[in-house]
Amino acid sequence: MVRSAGLNLPDAQGKGAQNPKVGGGQAGRVPVSFAPVRILPVHGDNGPLMTALFQLQPEAVGTIQADSKQAILEQLAARFASVYGLDATLVLERIEEREKLGSTGFGRGVAIPHARLPGLNRPVAAFFRLESAVAFDAADGMPVGMVFGLLSPESAGAAHLHALAAISRMMRDETMHAALADAPGAEALYALLANVIDRDAA
Repeated sequence: MVRSAGLNLPDAQGKGAQNPKVGGGQAGRVPVSFAPVRILPVHGDNGPLMTALFQLQPEAVGTIQADSKQAILEQLAARFASVYGLDATLVLERIEEREKLGSTGFGRGVAIPHARLPGLNRPVAAFFRLESAVAFDAADGMPVGMVFGLLSPESAGAAHLHALAAISRMMRDETMHAALADAPGAEALYALLANVIDRDAA
């Protein structure tokens, strides 16, 4: 059972997976040790990544500047709206409602704001790296430098929790965390995320 501050996440079944490649050759391999995510690969080089758990569009990944937790949530809602055609006001309301139950900053500089939303057909995700870390009321008191947002259909139960668990495992991996922190830009961030999630597709 995965237990993270602000999240009650079931651990997914599975064993360790082969390390994904970032770029070509052995020197570009990034070791990861978390359990595998079920994969339905349907993305091209620059197309959306769709797994059995959630969809992640390249346009939903990037680096942002924000000076407060509220500013992060507002930018996250706006990004979800622009990329996935959602209502930004409703997205923000649902994310804020979830935050009132307890901060989704689960520690080590990472937050996973999440909510359920009517009208969605499947879970969708967005990822932000912050230019400067921001206080997020995390359990360990550390400011947040990375935000992985997730929205699921309102009726989603186990599917929402499994997606959260997969994201949590990925963001807790120290090598992956360091690689995301050092990535030069949005394309590199997306490539890292896609390579890790896509590692069992070959």
